[in-house]
Amino acid sequence: MSVLFETSLGDIVIDLEVEACPKTCENFLKLCKVYYYNLNAFFNVSKDFLAQAGDPSATGTGGESIWSLIASKQGQQQQAPRYFSPEFVPRLKHKARGTVSMAVAPAIDGTRGGGCGSQFFITLADEIDYLDGKHAVFGHVVEGLDTLEKLNEVFTDQEGRPLKDVRIRHVEILDDPFEDPPGLVVPESIPTSPPDNSTRIAEDEDPLATLPEEEAEAERRKQAARASALTLEMVGDLPFANVRPPENVLFVCKLNAVTRDEDLELIFSRFGTIMSCQVIRDKKTGDSLQYAFIEFDKREDAEQAYFKMQNVLVDDRRIWVDFSQSVARLNTHWSNDIKIGPRLGRGGGGRGRGGGFGGLENLEETRRYREGSRGAVNGYGMVFDVPEDRHRRRNRSRSVTRDKEYGRRSRSPQHRDRGERERHRSRSRDHNRHSRDHYDHDRRR
Repeated sequence: MSVLFETSLGDIVIDLEVEACPKTCENFLKLCKVYYYNLNAFFNVSKDFLAQAGDPSATGTGGESIWSLIASKQGQQQQAPRYFSPEFVPRLKHKARGTVSMAVAPAIDGTRGGGCGSQFFITLADEIDYLDGKHAVFGHVVEGLDTLEKLNEVFTDQEGRPLKDVRIRHVEILDDPFEDPPGLVVPESIPTSPPDNSTRIAEDEDPLATLPEEEAEAERRKQAARASALTLEMVGDLPFANVRPPENVLFVCKLNAVTRDEDLELIFSRFGTIMSCQVIRDKKTGDSLQYAFIEFDKREDAEQAYFKMQNVLVDDRRIWVDFSQSVARLNTHWSNDIKIGPRLGRGGGGRGRGGGFGGLENLEETRRYREGSRGAVNGYGMVFDVPEDRHRRRNRSRSVTRDKEYGRRSRSPQHRDRGERERHRSRSRDHNRHSRDHYDHDRRR
């Protein structure tokens, strides 16, 4: 006598010991007949030990015998006990993998007797002899050992339940020698929802299969975005995975290279209070990269500016306005400027803007300062990506604009420093050549 379990990992065929355990087999077959096990989950899976099922609540505390189930549906709960006495057969032991046993519930305080209800388990290893005499063997798996192997390898949570549910999809009775007990009613339809109301998906389920194609595609994109955000959080690019771009910051691009911060702020200030307005510039040359970020005090002001300033002509260029998709504002501040480190006073001795090495006492202190500085340090001990006063930005922007208007070549501090280094190298070469001439003259003498 056999039953076929169609699970989410594959099929399992169980042969029952009908002659040795008639009452246990009758209970099991009749529960299968009324679809009691349909969509039940394997709620307890222990690797190389056992896989337990048969509890509709998937908690390990539920389940009842077929006679208790019939009585409860007829309103005669007090006339039928929940459990029946287990049938222990000495020759039936837990020797081979795939042994099927009824889980025996223990007695509680001696007032309520334990026994067998509906819960059963399948062993996932050989020679588990310490279960003999504690749980009643009534069958063996004859087909589907590969399914048991898959079941043995599933990932489980701390309570032993698989992270992706392994469910009994359907039970097919191949042979039933027992007559139906009085009052047994077979349901007209097969259950379509899990009895434990679990939201977990099974191994072979696609959670988006029942959704329309548009909604399914949108959900897939959301899942991909969440996965990408989690990856960025793990590598440190995001402060946390659920971060969202600010709603009060606008991104303005296609700017004219001569457009200044104050010009852009003046144009957009008619929509509301502006917290910051900055044209992003190249850190080395100071040239405009032709895009900017504008932070409003209120989100409504940013929305109004977004609708009104799209494709507006600014400095003979039609700009493009959109909401910022960057979260960098949450971690740092936009800045084009440099900040001179400790003891590097503005205009102090040394090369370049802000003093260069002239403000430090020696090279060792320079090295320590660079290692302890926050941000990227250039060859002159200057730290980037740190905000500074707006006056230097405004003066530099004006100088760049003025040079472009009059056709002059704008030379940055780095360019001037490079020229000084070249002149210094040239003087060094002349000095070395002069020294070699004197040395050769002395040798000839």
